Amino acid sequence: MKLKSFLAGLLVAVAIPATAHHSFYAEFDPNKEVSLEGEVVEMHWVNPHSWLSFAVVNDEGVVEEWSVEGGSPNVLMRLGWTRDSLPAGTRLKVTGYQSKDGALRMNSRGLEFPDGRVLEMGGSRK
Repeated sequence: MKLKSFLAGLLVAVAIPATAHHSFYAEFDPNKEVSLEGEVVEMHWVNPHSWLSFAVVNDEGVVEEWSVEGGSPNVLMRLGWTRDSLPAGTRLKVTGYQSKDGALRMNSRGLEFPDGRVLEMGGSRK
């Protein structure tokens, strides 16, 4: 009985992370390229993809919070990132591809700071 319980728990533990991962084409539309300017709300260092919460003022003057997918924390660190790379309030231009369902979610191609510096997010490529 203990072995069955252990195996069932192991199966659940292995299956949950697998359902969270996806390919670029499963979620994002390569024909919906967007470029937005705004401020960092928070950087989420989570696996399998990091997420940037990003505040953008839309054409009607309303603040929208976008979620920007990047690479895993390991990929970001290999690209030179630290946990202090994007403090809240940092102004950025984010370019990427919007989600297929039109939600305020995108896969990033990269970030550009007001001084022209560019930072890769290590996300999926189309």
